Amino acid sequence: MTDLVVMLSSVLAAAELRTSLPFLAAAEEVNDLVAILGPLIVLGWLVAMFSFGAYSPHVMSAGTEEYRAVVNSSLITAGGVGIVCYLAKIPLSRGFFVLVFALGIPLLLIGRWLLRRAVHGWRKRGLFQQRVLVAGDPAHVDEITTVMRRESWLGYRIIGALTPSAEKTHSEQTPLGVTYLGTAGDAADIAQRSRADVLIVASRAFKNSAEMRRVQWALEHLHVQTVLAPNVTDVSAERVTIRPVAGLPLVHLERPQSLEASRWAKRAFDLLVGSAMVVVTSPLMLLGLAAVKLHDRGPVLFRQTRVGRDGVPFSMIKFRSMVVDAEQRLHEVQDLNESDESGVLFKSKEDPRITPPGRWMRRFSIDELPQLFNVLKGDMSLVGPRPALISEVDQYEADVSRRLRVRPGITGLWQVSGRSDLSWDETVRLDLYYVDNWSMVQDLSILVKTLRVVVNSHGAY
Repeated sequence: MTDLVVMLSSVLAAAELRTSLPFLAAAEEVNDLVAILGPLIVLGWLVAMFSFGAYSPHVMSAGTEEYRAVVNSSLITAGGVGIVCYLAKIPLSRGFFVLVFALGIPLLLIGRWLLRRAVHGWRKRGLFQQRVLVAGDPAHVDEITTVMRRESWLGYRIIGALTPSAEKTHSEQTPLGVTYLGTAGDAADIAQRSRADVLIVASRAFKNSAEMRRVQWALEHLHVQTVLAPNVTDVSAERVTIRPVAGLPLVHLERPQSLEASRWAKRAFDLLVGSAMVVVTSPLMLLGLAAVKLHDRGPVLFRQTRVGRDGVPFSMIKFRSMVVDAEQRLHEVQDLNESDESGVLFKSKEDPRITPPGRWMRRFSIDELPQLFNVLKGDMSLVGPRPALISEVDQYEADVSRRLRVRPGITGLWQVSGRSDLSWDETVRLDLYYVDNWSMVQDLSILVKTLRVVVNSHGAY
């Protein structure tokens, strides 16, 4: 219904603008043609959307496939209209033709985005949930459960687990408290009794492919969706390709993108956008400079050694948001540390070392603006993992050190996913995901989301 309203509105708006915009020549028969062709364009547009899977349940509300289907079907519709009008010698106004799709495509994407945001919000509040059974051993079940609980916007509610081993009893639970309801071989009966909507099959859930095939036959007449969850996590869709070979659906994983995240394209982007941001944010930097200097006449900038790409230390600069001797007084406030049990980070919402101007600068991330000069110098990037202290790196495990494969960033997935509210494990997981799955589109998305996070001040302290 939203798409239909958008399409009709685009056609009507294009017809009106075609006759009212001064830079377009007057058109005598635009309204007559719109009355005839307008409904046909909308009908063809909707058919193309259906054909390209824009209304397929598995692509809606998650991932980029939905947006890609909308754009592709819209472009095919535009091409089809143009070809038909050319071959049939229909004198359709070129201005009207361009305006319809120039207005319609962005509005369709905005409509989908707004609906997606609404659905995600409803799911987080417990609405539009799907009841899920997970088949697998306790480790795999808990791994999937952790993701589903963390990403509550997906709308998957775990109601029970199925063990691949007949030795498990129905009363046993996984370490996270998911109750085993039976064995994977009885998935169809259990799904029917528990009114499950989705069966997630983890690695080694079934003894062999024949057992899984029999379960699929038993589920054939039930409205239960089967989802395979291979033992692969934190891999972006762009790196995954499924290629059936001799009846085997082989999952191909492209190599991690950490090397691509260090090449010239990202560096050129940093220089171009970073220079523009220095100019745009210069009034805010002057305001921060004045606020710090007038407060206590101390140094305006705070310099701290951080670890950059490949473990090379560099001097990171920020506007000073704490008292001058804040680092020397760290031991005085250790009891206020609100970080998790890892002990790697120090975080406190009520840190007494923060100055009054420092508090509002942190709220809106103004204290971090001088890091733009670190970006121009090449020590940092606009988007990347959180810049780490030497003391933090000394505590890194082998896997965590992979964060140092790329330049640290002013913002990153950690910034748009909770900032200081995140645990250490979550921060590491997001940083490693970014390193392995880097793309320019993801960088642009993170920058846009950062603006919203900064305005909302969520997790800023």
